[in-house]
Amino acid sequence: MFSDPITLYKLMILYMLGHVNFPLTNAQLTDFFLDHEYTTYFTLQQALNELREAGLVKMESIHNTSRYEITKEGDDTLSFFGKNISSAIIEDIDTYLKENKFRLRSEVGVISDFYKSDAQDYIVHCEVREGKNILINLDVSVPDKDQAEIMCGHWKDRSQEIYSYVMRTLMKAQ
Repeated sequence: MFSDPITLYKLMILYMLGHVNFPLTNAQLTDFFLDHEYTTYFTLQQALNELREAGLVKMESIHNTSRYEITKEGDDTLSFFGKNISSAIIEDIDTYLKENKFRLRSEVGVISDFYKSDAQDYIVHCEVREGKNILINLDVSVPDKDQAEIMCGHWKDRSQEIYSYVMRTLMKAQ
């Protein structure tokens, strides 16, 4: 094993990211590590930052949510050092991913964010992803920040309905 526990935590993170075909959020990774009492929140954040700085994971921030994906370099590192993760830890991770795969995927598959445009209005950006594929991508201009926040808040609950409506409407014969 490793003399430095943070090295093990980094490998565990790489293992988790390498065994899903979608990004995992900071909250999802934190839930696993804290629920299984592997480490503290602050040590996990240190491990994530060091992985990001080393180019082994990439981070995307969307509406106050950090999403992590393994990079090619991270995958290579995992291939080389992954055998140093104990079978008990691998079993914990595999069980967690198997039991929570649909929930984890749906949590990162629906994305909404907004930004101020050059015209002084706000652009609300909404997406639904399946893995790395974008199913629907919608940008809507709204006059103020309050409306942008409301729309972002509603997207998660209504995206499936909106996607179905768009598909039905566009596929309907005239």
